[in-house]
Amino acid sequence: MCGRAGTTLSRVSNLHVDVWSDIACPWCYVGKRRLEAALAAFPHREHVQVRWRAFELDPRAPRARDLPDGYAGRLAAKYGATRAQGDAMVRRMTDVAAAEGLDFRFDRIRPGNTFDAHRLLHAAGEVDLTRQDALKERLMRAYFTDGLAIGDPDALAEVAIDAGLDDALVREVLGGDRFADDVRADEHEAHALGITGVPFFVLGGRLGVSGAQPIEVMGGALAKGWELASTALETFADGAACGPDGCT
Repeated sequence: MCGRAGTTLSRVSNLHVDVWSDIACPWCYVGKRRLEAALAAFPHREHVQVRWRAFELDPRAPRARDLPDGYAGRLAAKYGATRAQGDAMVRRMTDVAAAEGLDFRFDRIRPGNTFDAHRLLHAAGEVDLTRQDALKERLMRAYFTDGLAIGDPDALAEVAIDAGLDDALVREVLGGDRFADDVRADEHEAHALGITGVPFFVLGGRLGVSGAQPIEVMGGALAKGWELASTALETFADGAACGPDGCT
């Protein structure tokens, strides 16, 4: 029942980290690696649960998009830059990724709509968060390194099954609209939170971190998130209340 004034209730046992990101976002992949490195050094790692949330950078994208001028050309056109500047952007992202152990192959990238990929991630998350993380990793590696056609249902099915998701579940999801509402709910929540760019990390529902921050920054955020989440709840006043054993 209700505690007495000045007493505290039990501490929170886990720190929940919600990460809004897109599969087709290079900085999201870098941010994932930096979060993993920060978690590896975090003393309460076993009490941290990471959930991947959906964010589409281009929700109107077709299933497949041609890149006649390559990825650098598309970046240049998108940002009103020169081709040389587009090439420089690609080199910078490739170099940063390499420093995190990632092999970005922008010459292989096959862009497309990521909505179905996010639906599969929700399906994996319903199984367990470890399976969801494995699928997130596999999708990003397939896209940025192996040249996966990210909007192709057959390609997505192959990757999801390879990542350990049940074949029947994968076919059911890709053959219908299951988890579509979950993806849209993630995106509505992102809008409500004011998230306009990804990756975006929300720790314990109370602390936000924007962008692929350095490992030490992520480590500091985890420490602060843990402190906020594990702060014992103090009761201000006591009154009549009901509990499992009755009412007083």
